[in-house]
Amino acid sequence: METVPSAYLVPTDQSFSVNNAPTAPPNSAPDKRACKAVLKENVKAIAELQRVMYAQDKYSLLLVFQAMDAAGKDGTIRKVLSGVNPAGCQVYSFKAPSKEELDHDFLWRTAVRLPERGRIGVFNRSYYEEVLVVRVRPEFLGGQNLPDPPALDQLWTQRFESIQHWEKHLVRNGTLVMKFWLNVSRAEQHRRFRRRIDEQRSNWKFNGGDVEESERWEQYMEAYDQMLKATSTPDAPWYAIPADNKSFMRMTVSSLIRQRLETMNLSYPELPASELAELQAYRSRLLP
Repeated sequence: METVPSAYLVPTDQSFSVNNAPTAPPNSAPDKRACKAVLKENVKAIAELQRVMYAQDKYSLLLVFQAMDAAGKDGTIRKVLSGVNPAGCQVYSFKAPSKEELDHDFLWRTAVRLPERGRIGVFNRSYYEEVLVVRVRPEFLGGQNLPDPPALDQLWTQRFESIQHWEKHLVRNGTLVMKFWLNVSRAEQHRRFRRRIDEQRSNWKFNGGDVEESERWEQYMEAYDQMLKATSTPDAPWYAIPADNKSFMRMTVSSLIRQRLETMNLSYPELPASELAELQAYRSRLLP
């Protein structure tokens, strides 16, 4: 397996800029067929590594996906985790918060969906919506009934701090965190919107509200820039993945996940000698 370029890792030194993050693969990227071949290898490896993680029962892995609409989150999640036993993976898509969720702090609704030990958990959108959509559309804060809310700039800083502390807590307790920003260009996003309109079988995917949000593109890019700089940490790094080419994007995400699982010191449990002897005693009672 080829090593994924470190250029996609968002640094922790504030040097990252959304404006400089590529949306297209590098010129040296493998072609579509080669990307699919690597993805296939990675899918198999991820499935086996998850089985070991499940047996070991010490760690879990949380994958967070954020992106503009039509960047390919759903398809990437489906393809990359297609080999994992459904019992070992759980995917949650977070939409507009419910009344019950609004009556809790902004981390609550995702906290109750964290993966159990041994499992891979996926957040298709997440608590990061609270510093993205809500930042671009601050009128949504009105429904959150915040006690004595601070000025907006201070509020985002506080939420970044809460997220950093929360993710550090997760990692300390065995839930490793990987975060992927699928970086699609506005031109490619609009091409995909047009295809959803033009192809009958894709009509159901189209939402006029997505176009309205796309018209706030610059505001969203500023929100992403601030978020990525503030919350990419050694404990929970962000990866800015070029998303204009789906096969390259899926290959890259799968390679990063595989690499992370391979560094987790996973192994099947080893039974003590007394239990191994007991297994042999039971074996002797089985029919040949």
